[in-house]
Amino acid sequence: MKVSVSSSPKFDFQQLSEDFKRLNSNDPGTWPLIPKITVLAGIFVAITVLGAYFLWMDQFDLLSQAEAKEVKLKEEFLDKKRQAVNLDLYRQQLEEIDKSFGALLKQLPNRNEVESLLVEVNQAGLGRGLQFELFKPSAEVVKDFYAELPINVKINGTYHDLGAFAADVAKLPRIVTLNDVNISMPTGKDGGAGAGRMVMDMKVKTFRYLDEEEIAKRRQAEKAKGGKGK
Repeated sequence: MKVSVSSSPKFDFQQLSEDFKRLNSNDPGTWPLIPKITVLAGIFVAITVLGAYFLWMDQFDLLSQAEAKEVKLKEEFLDKKRQAVNLDLYRQQLEEIDKSFGALLKQLPNRNEVESLLVEVNQAGLGRGLQFELFKPSAEVVKDFYAELPINVKINGTYHDLGAFAADVAKLPRIVTLNDVNISMPTGKDGGAGAGRMVMDMKVKTFRYLDEEEIAKRRQAEKAKGGKGK
């Protein structure tokens, strides 16, 4: 007894191609089933793509912005968490900075102590046998909380004594800096101030802190200046 096995129908691509060629655009109702399904699927895809582009694009942008904001907020949270964990350490560092700042501030003379500091600088030079050809304080330059007092100084002496003078100035209890230092040999037939002597031309700077009254006046002046600018 023989059993016949029916094979599944084969898909006829040639027939499908002929169906698409014979489509009547004026009468879609007569189209075969497969072309109808294909065209409807294409229309659905086109509508979906256009809808996504014109209607959902703003939503996509908002979603992207929200995701970026979420990442930023997470980073801020982690940063604040680290700060909270290390809060005691930060406070300790702040106290150390305040102490260091206070120590440096004490090295700045007040308005009444500047004159005595200038005398100390002068005495440091005379104590090393140096001769002052120029010692001329210039106008103060006011900064945020301190004032800078530049002094044009020109002295002559031996190289060793000039170096010792610079070392003595560095050891003063107040902050004094030597700037724009220029050392040269004296001119003249007799060697200027004497054989082996040199001339040091420089700008000595010392500093003083502003008192509360000066700081208040400075802030008022800046506030008035800002108001006029508006």
